[in-house]
Amino acid sequence: MNLGVAFAPLVSVHVLWAAIGAAIFLAVLMFASRSRGATVRALALALIVLALANPSLTREDRDPLSSVAVVVVDKSPSQNFGARAKQTQEAREAVVAWLRHIPGLDVRVVEAGEADGETDGTRLFTALGSALADVPADRIAGAIMITDGRVHDVPAEASALGFAAPVHALITGNKDERDRRVALIAAPRFGIVGQSQTITYRIEDQGAAAGSANVTVRRDGEVIDSRPVPIGVPQRVDIPIPHGDANIVEIEASPLPGELTTVNNRAVVSIDGVRDKLRVLLVSGEPNAGERTWRNLLKSDPSVDLVHFTILRPPEKQDGTPINELSLIAFPTRELFQQKIGEFQLIIFDRYAHQGVLPMLYFDNINQYVRNGGAVLIAAGPDYAGSSSIWRTPLDAILPAEPSGSVTERAFHARLSELGKRHPVTRDLEGAEADPPHWSRWFRLIDARTSVGTAVMQGPDHKPLLVLARQGEGRVALLLSDQLWLWARGFEGGGPHLDLLRRLSHWLMKEPDLEEEALRLTVSGHQLQIRRQTMADNVADVTLTSPAGKTSTLKLSPAKPGVWQTAVGADQLGLWRATDGKLTALVNIGPVNPREFAEVTSTTKMLAPIAAATGGDSRRLEDGSGLNVPRILAVHSGDTYKGDDWIGLKMRDASVVRGIGVLPVFAGLLGLLLLLGSLAGTWAREGR
Repeated sequence: MNLGVAFAPLVSVHVLWAAIGAAIFLAVLMFASRSRGATVRALALALIVLALANPSLTREDRDPLSSVAVVVVDKSPSQNFGARAKQTQEAREAVVAWLRHIPGLDVRVVEAGEADGETDGTRLFTALGSALADVPADRIAGAIMITDGRVHDVPAEASALGFAAPVHALITGNKDERDRRVALIAAPRFGIVGQSQTITYRIEDQGAAAGSANVTVRRDGEVIDSRPVPIGVPQRVDIPIPHGDANIVEIEASPLPGELTTVNNRAVVSIDGVRDKLRVLLVSGEPNAGERTWRNLLKSDPSVDLVHFTILRPPEKQDGTPINELSLIAFPTRELFQQKIGEFQLIIFDRYAHQGVLPMLYFDNINQYVRNGGAVLIAAGPDYAGSSSIWRTPLDAILPAEPSGSVTERAFHARLSELGKRHPVTRDLEGAEADPPHWSRWFRLIDARTSVGTAVMQGPDHKPLLVLARQGEGRVALLLSDQLWLWARGFEGGGPHLDLLRRLSHWLMKEPDLEEEALRLTVSGHQLQIRRQTMADNVADVTLTSPAGKTSTLKLSPAKPGVWQTAVGADQLGLWRATDGKLTALVNIGPVNPREFAEVTSTTKMLAPIAAATGGDSRRLEDGSGLNVPRILAVHSGDTYKGDDWIGLKMRDASVVRGIGVLPVFAGLLGLLLLLGSLAGTWAREGR
């Protein structure tokens, strides 16, 4: 209970101050003139002025409020290294036991820093702020953090905490920890497909003498460099960019003997491959209805640099017409097929027959171009079945189907073969699920016998229609009909020619999404999708490795022909790896190199400034002789809250008002008696 006095003047403040001044003046005058009864008169004046001030006696009934202390327990992945988890649990129990013995203290325990797949780094002060969001600043006694010291949201100034109380840090781990990590100095985000990008990195050792480490550099799981490098010296490595989308580069250093963990011995760089202009050479053997389809498709794509030649009149047709009237420019066969053939990513022969325009030597060049990684697409017409077939050139070594010499001339629906239903080029083509397919008919098919490759589309009597093959490092596609233009013109509703040709060209260009045998990891929300593409009837189990190094074996379930998949929760930031023994897939969630694993040795330095600014302490729990949890004391005043073997909390005197009582001094009978008493006293003194 608190007693006090409150004033509620009966007149304005100016009148009250005037009355006080007049009373003081009269009292001074009476005392100066030594008039009789000056004291009694001065007292009477004081009571009159006090009555004008209207004083009241107040009584407050208050209940004391407890002070609030928060224990923040670091549960981040780095707390699992060494004996930190055990130290954390023991320290937590000891700290809570000390706090429970302090009267008037409300103890709150919060866990923070657990991997959630979204937050990068350990954020203990964010959790502290959330725990104290409903507590007034004048009730906060302080905070105690049990952590390894690697905290990534430490405020720069103590004022940012929002309270004036000590922050203590009890550090787990040992001071003599050793660790090796890969530090990235410069890493590009983008690269042109077919060119190289340079990554600069450095190997850093903590707690160990300088030496060297064996470093292995992988791109998409493939080793591209392996050599010893000195510790602390910047290194450069050139990374070829073979395909579009993400090219994931891993730089992994050999383990340091006795180091804390090998998780941060690997750094990851994701380089998005960007294609430059795709150079395509289209050679049409003669004007035909399908020629415009090919040209319109390729010219409509701004990423395609098209070079197109049409053989209007073959050399055997000699009628004396001057050459300059047959073409705008001469067909630069030597320049295209000998000097610059390697500059093209795709060569298309549209109804081309061997007419003597290209010497046999150039077909040998095309053969070698494919085996070295190039791509050729043949859109065959009746000429493919004749004596001038392109098959009867050195290209027969790479073409996947030999013509039988006959042509089927009748209406038919192109259908997917059983393998075509699994192949990524033709799988899920719009309209293919119906029987007959929901696309227009064709009327001509060149009969051929497949020798290599995969027939993904077929015509009547299961004859091959679209055959895909790999030759050396390159790829070849053979379309055994010249009537794809019927789909493009919308005949009988048309067909999915754009989708088919887009997928076909991407497969020829070795886009990863169109690989027959592929293992992929993708992230959808909080789920990690594992997807296996295959032409086989079954797939092996997949081993999934988390960023922290934990492995699990997963069984895939068939989703549709050629696709097996499953999903797991993605609860960690960093690089995830999946492998089935043959194929490897990588995906990075969140930042490429999470701060949680960048530096993992425990330290008192990161929290020492904020602890010192608040009067707290940052100390290790392990002192070499075992776990040493300091005593925790209640401190009611002072600026320092630490000692050799103790830490303190600032106890508060906060309270809440439960009731208020008010007694006006000059109200009613009491006031009347005081005033009359003063006047009576003055009269009695004057009467003597």
